[in-house]
Amino acid sequence: MPMPLFGCTGLVFGTCSPIVLLMAGMVQEEGSSSVSSSPLQVLSMMSLSPGLGSPHPWIKEMKSEQRGFCLINLLAACADHVANGNVENANICLEHISHLVSPDGDSMQRIAAYFTEALADRMLKGWPGLHRALNSTKGSSVSDEIMVQKIFFKLFPFLKLAYVITNLAILEAMEGEKVVHIVDLNSFEPAQWIDLLQSLSARPEGPPHLKITGIHEHKEVLEQMNHQLSEEAAKLGIGFQFNPIVTRLENLDFESLGVKKGEALAISSVLELHSLLAFDDEMLRGYSPSASKISNSVHFHRILQMNPRTLGDFLQKDVSNTYSPSPDSTTSSPLSLAASPRMKSPKMTSFLNALWGLSPKLMVVTEQESNHNGISVMERISKALKFYAALFDCLESTLPRASIERQKIEKMLFGEEIKNIVACEGPERTERHEKLEKWIPRFELAGFGRIPFSYHCLLQATRLLQSHGYDGYKIKEESGCLVICWHDQPLFSVSAWRFRRYN
Repeated sequence: MPMPLFGCTGLVFGTCSPIVLLMAGMVQEEGSSSVSSSPLQVLSMMSLSPGLGSPHPWIKEMKSEQRGFCLINLLAACADHVANGNVENANICLEHISHLVSPDGDSMQRIAAYFTEALADRMLKGWPGLHRALNSTKGSSVSDEIMVQKIFFKLFPFLKLAYVITNLAILEAMEGEKVVHIVDLNSFEPAQWIDLLQSLSARPEGPPHLKITGIHEHKEVLEQMNHQLSEEAAKLGIGFQFNPIVTRLENLDFESLGVKKGEALAISSVLELHSLLAFDDEMLRGYSPSASKISNSVHFHRILQMNPRTLGDFLQKDVSNTYSPSPDSTTSSPLSLAASPRMKSPKMTSFLNALWGLSPKLMVVTEQESNHNGISVMERISKALKFYAALFDCLESTLPRASIERQKIEKMLFGEEIKNIVACEGPERTERHEKLEKWIPRFELAGFGRIPFSYHCLLQATRLLQSHGYDGYKIKEESGCLVICWHDQPLFSVSAWRFRRYN
């Protein structure tokens, strides 16, 4: 029997949440090899052509499960046509899909709407002038970006858990230290450090002097951080200094961090490091358009040929090769990462080596637990569907479909991430999420040693979920790291690291 998926309590076609049942629509009839096979076969026989308007009226009366099966197959067919440059067929698929999706419908209709938009955007990039003209007035303000991040923090437990875990690890690592310096690589949420200030003020030996260096590309965000944290520190009587650095992470000048001798240094990175993988794409992965085109459709075609039970197994297991290093492998030079021709980008290499050179006592990293950084757009789409289906399922289980906050976070956060994963390439594609199996060797080769989280840390994180009524979420330990899941679907990972010379 397959394991439960995204909240499923039965078999793949049993009693499941809607998004689980619809993901099974990627299945074809056994023995079929064509992307246009059942249930897509029904739509392919229609006389629908671009511009002819709505197809047969019964399409709007389809049951949710039937509509979901059609959407998944149509998305797969459309992605295949887009990846192979078949604009005419892709356009016909998009026309079919447009009659089935809705940004305020059920989970499958909503997520399909954003993947459809991403596929269309990828097609339009074949005409750069047209693409630029259609997107020239689009873009979000700083206030919009802050707002959507606040909504994400409010609606999901992921950031709350990451902050609790990070703070507890810092408290344990900095016990007895007189001067603590924290470098926050994505400094936008004061709540994390307000909680830490309150915990430090309760230390039996008294609070240390705390210095936080906050990095963000928007000055307004850092000004708000400085104001709220300084106010809280003054209220608690804690010596405090905030060092704002307005920059994008890839342009960070490490001299500006102001790390001084005698400071116990901790580094916090929340959903940020993966963006650095964008800057050496072609050098790193040997990317070539021809190679990508050849491999683009293999992954989805293999999925579409599976039977339902096999698909359930597939959705539960990551098809990537696993990596199982020792808990704390032998000491390596940080330069060894750069010395390996198969390991990642020089930008990531130089950045991690610079962090290692700061001799941090602790580094805590939170990242998306999914592989959205493949060369093949088909592979990225299939993995992104699985990942974002779980996130949309989370919202479906907690908020009404008409919720304004739900619509905003789906459109302004998840929709934009999906578009970046699907429609962009090269340095423009910054949402390069990777799993622990790739981050672990990257950090170890850069000279960092893993620090397992304490039982107390896991216990407190679990209590947070229970006390806030976050049903369906859970935390599991994996290779000394913590993975935050929606039911059995891993979504985010938190790992702790140290400069190897620390005992």
